[in-house]
Amino acid sequence: MEIFLYTALFSPLLGSLFATLFAAKPKLLIAGIVPTLLLGVSFISSSVLLAHILSTGQVVHVEMMTWMEAGDLYIPFGFVVDQISVTMMMVVTLVSTVVHIYAIGYMDHDKSFNRFFAWLSAFVFSMLILVMSDNFAGLFIGWEGVGLCSWGLIGFWYYKESATWAANEAFIMNRIADLGMLVGIFLIYSNTGTLQYTEAFAALPSLDNETLTWMGIFLFIGAMGKSAQFPLHTWLADAMEGPTPVSALIHAATMVTAGVYLVIRANPLYDLIPQVGLFIASLGAFVAIFAASMALVNRDMKKIIAYSTLSQLGYMFAAAGLGAYWVALFHLMAHAFFKALLFLGAGNVMHAMDNELDPFKMGGLKKTMRGTFIMMTVASIALAGIFPLAGFFSKDLILEAAFVNHHYIIYSVLLFTAGLTAFYSFRLIALIFHGEQRYKIFGIHPHEAYKFMLVGMSPLLLLAIIAGSFKMPYYEMVTALLPATEYHVHSVAVYWAMTIGTQLLAASAILFAYKKYARNNIKVPDGSSAVEQTFVYKLLINQYYIPLIYEECLIKPYRTLSRVFWKEIDQKIIDASVDGIANRFYSTGEATRDMQSGNLSTMLKWMVAGLVVLLSLAVVFAFAASHPDDIKLLLSGLGVQ
Repeated sequence: MEIFLYTALFSPLLGSLFATLFAAKPKLLIAGIVPTLLLGVSFISSSVLLAHILSTGQVVHVEMMTWMEAGDLYIPFGFVVDQISVTMMMVVTLVSTVVHIYAIGYMDHDKSFNRFFAWLSAFVFSMLILVMSDNFAGLFIGWEGVGLCSWGLIGFWYYKESATWAANEAFIMNRIADLGMLVGIFLIYSNTGTLQYTEAFAALPSLDNETLTWMGIFLFIGAMGKSAQFPLHTWLADAMEGPTPVSALIHAATMVTAGVYLVIRANPLYDLIPQVGLFIASLGAFVAIFAASMALVNRDMKKIIAYSTLSQLGYMFAAAGLGAYWVALFHLMAHAFFKALLFLGAGNVMHAMDNELDPFKMGGLKKTMRGTFIMMTVASIALAGIFPLAGFFSKDLILEAAFVNHHYIIYSVLLFTAGLTAFYSFRLIALIFHGEQRYKIFGIHPHEAYKFMLVGMSPLLLLAIIAGSFKMPYYEMVTALLPATEYHVHSVAVYWAMTIGTQLLAASAILFAYKKYARNNIKVPDGSSAVEQTFVYKLLINQYYIPLIYEECLIKPYRTLSRVFWKEIDQKIIDASVDGIANRFYSTGEATRDMQSGNLSTMLKWMVAGLVVLLSLAVVFAFAASHPDDIKLLLSGLGVQ
C-alpha cells in the first residue's frame, strides 16, 4: 500500500512542477490537462487506500526519511493513512480533480493559464501534506504551504489592487494565528518530548489541566485563522477576489477545512479539556449566526456563498467542540460537495454575465443556463438541509448533538441559523434564475458554460444528493479512531418534532425568499429604499463595521506608527548614523587620496614621514618600558591617575 500512499501524495506536486515549466509561456492546454490527469491519479490512489482500510481496518504508515534529529528531538517525514486522513484525502482529491477539470474551461482565455495550474496543484499538494503527516511538524509544513499557495491564488490577478490587498490580508491574518499554533506545538513538544501524534497523545493524560488548556487554546488560535473564525474572519469574504475555481477549492476542500481537521485530529487533547471544547462550540454557534446574518443582505454573489461557508464552519466547530468529532468530519465531507458545486455554478454565472456579481442585475437566467440552474438549486437545497439531500443528514446530526448534550442555547442558535441559511440561499437562487431578465438593461447576453465543465461538475451534483446515505459505513469506519458516540433523542416523539420542525422552518424560509425575490418587479437597489436606510441593514451590509473598526483602530495607527519610526528613527537616527560613518570614511579618503598620487617624490616624502612617526613611537615606548617610575611621576604631574 505504500506505493499508493506516495502516488496519492506526490502526484499533485508532479503536476505543479510540470505546469511550472511553462509558467512564463503563452497558454498551453497541456499545462492544464497533465496536472488534472495527475489529480485523477491521486484520487484513484486515495480510493484504493480507502478500500484497503474499509476491508482490513489496517492503517498505512510510512516513514520516508529523517527530517530533523538533534539530541532528543526526532522529526521524520512520516505519513499516515488512517480513518481520519483517508476521509480528508478522498474529499481533497475528488473536489480538486473536479475543480481542475472545470478550471480548464474557466481559465481558457486567461493569459496566465499555465501559472494558474502550477499554483492550483501546489495548493492541493500542500493540503495533502497537512492531512497525511503523522506529526505536528509535518502538519505545520502543509499548513504554511496552504497559506502560501492561497496567497498566490487569491492574488493571482496581481495587477488588480483589490486582489493583492485580499491576498496580503489573508496571508498576514493567518500568520498572526499561526504564531499561536506554533506556541501550541512548542508546548506539546516541551511537555511530551515528541511531536508524533500517537506518542504525544499517549502522554497527555499525565499532564496537568492548566498545561493541557494552554495547549488546546494555542492550537485553536491557529485553527481560528485558517478556518476564518471570529475575529479573524474578515479575510474569507475578501478572498473572493481570486478566480472562482480557487474560491471553490479554498471553501470546499483545502484551506478553511484545515482548522476543523486540526481540532478533529487533536481530539484526545480536547477530550481532556471540555471547558475549551465548550468555548469552541459556543464560538462556532456564534459564527454560524453571525455569518448567516451578513449573507442576508449582501449583494455580491460570491461573498454570499463565502458567508455560507463561514456559517457552516461554525456548525463544524460547534460539533467538534461538543465532542461530536465524527459528526463534524461528516459535515465537512458533505459540505465540500455542495459548496464546491455552488461556487462552480457561480463561476458559470459570472462568465455568462461578463463578470457581474450583483444578483439584482441578473434574473431569469434559468432560461439560458438550465444546467447551472439545476445544479445550483440542488446544491442550495442540500445547504438548506432539506431531506433527503446530504446537508440534511450532517446538519441534523449537529443539532441532535447539541440537544442531547443539553446545550439548548447552542441548539437554538444553530436551529435559527438553519432557517437563515435556507432564506439567503434561495434569495440568491431567486434573484439569479427567476423573475424578469434584468440583465438586458445592462446590455449583457448570457450563455451557458462549456458542456465539459457541466459534465465535470456532475459528480459533485450526485454526491450532494446521495452523500448522506454513506452515514453508517462512514460511522463504522471513522469511529475506529474517533469517539463512537451516537446522538439519539430518547423520545421518538421529540425526535420527529425536531426533525419536522427543522424541515418546516427551512421550507418556510425558502418559500418566503421566493415570494420576496422571484417577482418580476424586483429593482436594482440604489441605496434609497426605506429598508436600505434602516440601522439593521446598514449594520449587516457593512459587516457590523468590523472591517472599519480594524481599519481605524489597528491599520491606521499601525501605519502612523510605522511612518513615525521611518521618519524619526530610521531616517534621522539609524540612517543618519550609518550614513555619517560612511561619509566620514569617504571624506577621510578624499582628504588623503593625494598620498596615492603616483608621484615618486611625493610618495618618498610620505614614506619618510611615516618612518619618522614609527621611530618616534618606538623611542617613546622603549623609554616608557625602561623608566616606569619616571613615567608615573610625569603622569601624576599632569594630573592623570
